[in-house]
Amino acid sequence: MKIVHVETLLSKGSFSRSREWKRIRSGLHAAVRAVDWPPGSGMFTIYPQSGKRHGEGNGVKPIKNECLVRLCEQGWQSEVSLDILGSANPGDLDAVFNAKAGVVAMEWETGNISSSHRALNKLAIGLMRGSLVAATLVVPSRKLYKWLTDRIGNFQELHPYLDLWKSIPCENGVFEIVVIEQDAESLDVPRIPKGTDGRARR
Repeated sequence: MKIVHVETLLSKGSFSRSREWKRIRSGLHAAVRAVDWPPGSGMFTIYPQSGKRHGEGNGVKPIKNECLVRLCEQGWQSEVSLDILGSANPGDLDAVFNAKAGVVAMEWETGNISSSHRALNKLAIGLMRGSLVAATLVVPSRKLYKWLTDRIGNFQELHPYLDLWKSIPCENGVFEIVVIEQDAESLDVPRIPKGTDGRARR
């Protein structure tokens, strides 16, 4: 899988310049890039079919889960409940890493554009309140988006609102959006299942 863009919303304080963050960030990006389809192929090839019709297009959760497996091999934890909003629990975080400086979080977008806004707001509040020291959202590019579940969140639709998340008060933290894309397209590969089944572990 390709990372075609990294949008840095915030990069402030000592943690953003630390060796620890550089190491964690490098490992996160490596886990994203290692996601392949079909499993074991060594590259990410998408079946080029629109997801606008029921039963067509490609799912997202199976490839997210592959990334989570790779992160857990690096010491991350998956599906973690973190008290970011107090009594109003915003839901589990896809993955967290307990760094020396604090908690690093990663969300991989599998829902619609509203879900992307909720994920970014959740991560932003975590940074504002000091519950997180770094946060990353992984979203598809427009080129990948058109072959996935219809209306899935994507970077181009988030772009008009980036200044909002760049303006949050945070003295020590990192906030990034990682934009992903396929390596190739082919009718000779299977569609990615819309769910968690069908993803073989290498």
